[in-house]
Amino acid sequence: MNNRRPRSLFRVSRLGLPHKPRALLVDDEPKLVRLVREVLSSIGFEVLSTGSGESAIEMAAVEQPDLIVLDIVLRDNTDGYQVARRVREFSDVPILMLTAKSREPDLLKGFEVGADDYLTKPFSSKELVARARALLKRTRGSEGSPDTSQIDCGDLHIDLVRRRVSVAGQDVRLTPTEYKLLYELATHPGQVMLHEQLLTAVWGEEYRNDLEYLRAYVRYLRQKIETDPAHPQRIVTAPGVGYSLAAPEEPKPSA
Repeated sequence: MNNRRPRSLFRVSRLGLPHKPRALLVDDEPKLVRLVREVLSSIGFEVLSTGSGESAIEMAAVEQPDLIVLDIVLRDNTDGYQVARRVREFSDVPILMLTAKSREPDLLKGFEVGADDYLTKPFSSKELVARARALLKRTRGSEGSPDTSQIDCGDLHIDLVRRRVSVAGQDVRLTPTEYKLLYELATHPGQVMLHEQLLTAVWGEEYRNDLEYLRAYVRYLRQKIETDPAHPQRIVTAPGVGYSLAAPEEPKPSA
């Protein structure tokens, strides 16, 4: 391993964090733990670690980290998928999964249980830094100052200040990535957003060709906000082009 410590790629203050960012590393390989700890510490993280899935769930609840780096294979009776699913029951913390499995079904399973991104082993320090940085920016809201504090599309309500979403008055829990994707669509109601536009806005320029990322997250987002996800009415597909959030129809004037 190159012992040269990578240069910090962001300043904590730029992310709007009121405290030093904290990462929870869940992995039982000592060499990988040392590598990830060194890389994340070098860019300003306080790093906590455990090799136990059950311990990870408890630490996520008690320590409230800003990022979880989670391996799929763990030493106890839980795996990374189970940990992510449990954490999603009480937290929206961004989850970066580490996996030696690069098959598409394995990656999609990670997204399904609430992971926001993944890294396939072996990975470089530069790649880890880029993914961690992108996830924090996504979570802390790089949307800027919207023209309004809320968006309504029919019975879909988005509170931009509190980052809360509801459908027909019922709160909907979204992961940071799902929220960012919905935000991009909702701030362009009725407009078809190209695949490349959405991938770049939500994940970053380096993801602009990862169409499977986008398809997976649109699928999960539909499951949460559509009345009938198999026949979506809110997130509309423009085949081969992109997606749009259907704008509510204007009421017709009375005769």
